[in-house]
Amino acid sequence: MPAWRIDLGGIVQGVGFRPFVYRLAHQHGLNGWVRNGAGIVEILASGGSTALVRFCAGLLAEAPPAARPELLSRREVAEQPAAGFVILESIGAGRVMRGLPSDLAPCADCLRELEDPADRRYRYPFINCTQCGPRYSIIRSLPYDRATTSMAGFAMCAACAADYADPGNRRFHAEPVACPDCGPHCWFTSAGVLHHREAALAACTAALRDGQIIAVKGVGGYHLLCDAASDSAVQALRARKPRPHKPLALLFPAGPEILGRHAALSAEALARLRSPARPIVLVPRRAGAALSAAVAPGLVDIGVMLADSPLHHLLVEAFGAPLVATSANRSGEPMVTDPVAAERGLAGIADGFLHHNRPIERAVDDSVLREIAGKPRPFRVARGLSPLEMRLPWPLARPVLALGGHMKSTIALGFGDRLVLSPHLGELDNPASLAQFGHMAADLQALYGVQAELLLADAHPSYGSTQWARRQNLPVVPVWHHHAHAAALAGEFGVTAPLLVFTWDGVGLGPDGALWGGEALLGTPGHWQVAARFKRLRLQGGDKAAREPWRSAAALCWHTGNVPPAGLLPPSGLAEAAWASGLNCHETSAVGRLFDGAASLLGLCRMASYEGQGPALLEACADKVEPAPGLDLVDVDGVLEADWAGLVPQLLDASLPAARRAARFHGALAQTALDIARAVRATHGIAHVGLAGGVFQNRLLTESLLALLQADGFTTHLGNAIPCNDAGLSYGQVIEFLGSGDERV
Repeated sequence: MPAWRIDLGGIVQGVGFRPFVYRLAHQHGLNGWVRNGAGIVEILASGGSTALVRFCAGLLAEAPPAARPELLSRREVAEQPAAGFVILESIGAGRVMRGLPSDLAPCADCLRELEDPADRRYRYPFINCTQCGPRYSIIRSLPYDRATTSMAGFAMCAACAADYADPGNRRFHAEPVACPDCGPHCWFTSAGVLHHREAALAACTAALRDGQIIAVKGVGGYHLLCDAASDSAVQALRARKPRPHKPLALLFPAGPEILGRHAALSAEALARLRSPARPIVLVPRRAGAALSAAVAPGLVDIGVMLADSPLHHLLVEAFGAPLVATSANRSGEPMVTDPVAAERGLAGIADGFLHHNRPIERAVDDSVLREIAGKPRPFRVARGLSPLEMRLPWPLARPVLALGGHMKSTIALGFGDRLVLSPHLGELDNPASLAQFGHMAADLQALYGVQAELLLADAHPSYGSTQWARRQNLPVVPVWHHHAHAAALAGEFGVTAPLLVFTWDGVGLGPDGALWGGEALLGTPGHWQVAARFKRLRLQGGDKAAREPWRSAAALCWHTGNVPPAGLLPPSGLAEAAWASGLNCHETSAVGRLFDGAASLLGLCRMASYEGQGPALLEACADKVEPAPGLDLVDVDGVLEADWAGLVPQLLDASLPAARRAARFHGALAQTALDIARAVRATHGIAHVGLAGGVFQNRLLTESLLALLQADGFTTHLGNAIPCNDAGLSYGQVIEFLGSGDERV
C-alpha cells in the first residue's frame, strides 16, 4: 500500500492536533504514526490512495478550532509502518518552532464539568483539555510536551494518566491535564489568615463582597479585583495604584443578562468576547448600568471581558456581578507573576492575595479590542491572540529583530518568509520594563531557534528600544516612525500599488528632524513621500506637552492671536514668554496634539494622567460627528498643508455647547482628510487610502472618515490584525525594511 510522509507547520502544537490526527487516521483506516517534531507535526500514514487523499485534506479542513495547520511537505515513501496508528514520543527538542499556541479560555465542555457535582474535576480551578487551557504562558522549551512546561512538577495521578492515554478522551495527550488530586492548587491570604483550595475561593469571594481589593494570580500574571459597583472600592484602588483616571477593565459573569444590562453589544463584539482568546472589548456603557462612575470617568465606552481561566470563572460567577479586573502592577511597571514578588510589590495596594502554584513562564497581559466600522480592531495583541504569526510578502535574506517604539512596545522576529509579533510589553520608561523587553527579545529567538543578525529600531535616539538596540553587538538599521506605521498597513493588506496613508498620532521623529504626526504619506514600503501634512504647531515644554494638554491649547491660541480661556495657564505667566522666545520649544504636525488642545480648550482635560486622556474625553464629549467644512489646504513646496487656525475660534465659541464644538472638530478633521485624498487622487491617480496611527483608535473620527472615503470611491484600509497604534510599529519596521529591497532573497 502507498505510504506518505506529511509535515505540517503553523499552529499545530498545544492545540490537540496529535489526538485529532490519531482519530482522523483511524476514521480513514490508516496505519502509521504522528509525533511532534522540530516545531512541526510529522506524520507517516499508509493505506488506500483514496483514503490518503481524504486524510490529507481533512488535516487542513477539519483541524481543531485553535489550530492553524500549514502543509509543509507531502511525499510518498517506501517505509511501511506497523499495523495500527499511534502517537510517538516527540523529537527535535530545542530546535525551531513553527507555531506557538496561545493561552485559551476554558471550553464549553470543561465549564460543564466544572459545574457538575458528579464530576471529579468539579470546581477545580485548573481544569483544561486539548481545546483549552494555558499554553504560551507555561512553555519552557520545545517541542510542546508536559516535561517542557511549568506543569512538569505535577506528576499525573492514575486517573489523569488514563485520560491522557485514552484516544476517545478529549484529554488524550493534553499536556497540562490535571485534577484536584495531582494538579496545581490555590490559596488565599489576608491579614495573616491562610485558606487553601475551596476555602480559598470562598474567602476571596467574601473579601470582594466586603469591598476589599484582591490580587489574583491568573494565566499570565496577577489581576487586581474589586467590586465594580462600589465607589469606595474603585476609588481606593485608584488611590493606591495610583491610577487616578485611566479606565479600568471589567470582568463579567458568563450569563448574557448581566452583561446586557451594563453594555451595548453587537453580535460581533459578543462573539469576540466569548472567543477562546477572551480579549477585553471596548463597548458603549448602557445608561443606568450599576457601575461606579469611577470605572471609566468621563468616557462612554467601558472595557468588558469574560473569564479567561477556570479560576476567574469560579470567582466572578460566585460574586454574581461585574468586577474590576486590572493588571496587578504599579503603573508603568511590568506585570507581576510570582507569589512572593506579588506580596512584596503589591503591599499597600491589595488587601488580600489569591495565589496558585502553577509557575508562569512569561507574563502575558490582556488583549484589547474596540469595534470600529463593524469589526473589533486590536489595540493590544496579547493573551489569547499572541504570539501573532504572519507571512512576509518577500523572504528575508537574514533574520531580523524589529524593536518597535517606546510606548505600547512590541518586538517582531522576522526570518525566512515568516514574522512573529510578540505580546504587548508596554512602555519602556524604567529599568524593570527594559529588563522585560530584553527578556522577550531573547525568549522569542530561543523559542523559534532563530538568532537575529540585524536589529531594526525607531530612528528616535531617545526611545528605550532604540537605546537598547545600540547596546547590543549587532548592526542597527533605523526606521522612521511614520514610515513604519504606513508600511504596517500596506503589509497587512498586501497592497502593492501606491497607497495614501494618513499617519496621524502623537509625535514621532521625521526624516527632516521635525516631530511628525499629521502626515499623509504616498507610496509603497521603502518608498514614501509626504503628500500632505498639518501646519506645524510650536509647543513649549518639551516632552511635558504629551501629558499637559493645556500647553497645546495655549499654543493654538498664541499662534492665532486668541486669548487663552481663564484658568488654562499656570499663574506664573512664564509659559507664554518662554513660548514667544522659543525656549524649550519644538514644532510638530501631530494631530494628537490638536486633539489635546481641543480637549483642553473645551475644559475637558488640562492635565492628563494617562496617554490619550484628552482625545478620549473629547470623543466621549462629542458622542457624534457633525459635518463641517475642511481646513484650508495650501501648497507649500509641493506638500499640501492643512491650516488648523480656523478651528480655534470654533473651539472657543462658548455660545455653543461643548458637545457640539467637539462634534464639529471631528467633522472638520474627517472632511480635511477627504479633501486631501481627493487632491492626491487628482494628481497621482491613487485608489487605496489607509488609516494608521494612534489617532485612529477614535471610533467617531475613523468611522466618519471611512464612510466619506468609501462614498467617494476609495478603497480603504484599517488594521484588522495589526494595531494601528505604536504596537504595530515593530511589524511595520520589518515591512519597511523589506520594501527597500536590500535584504530580500
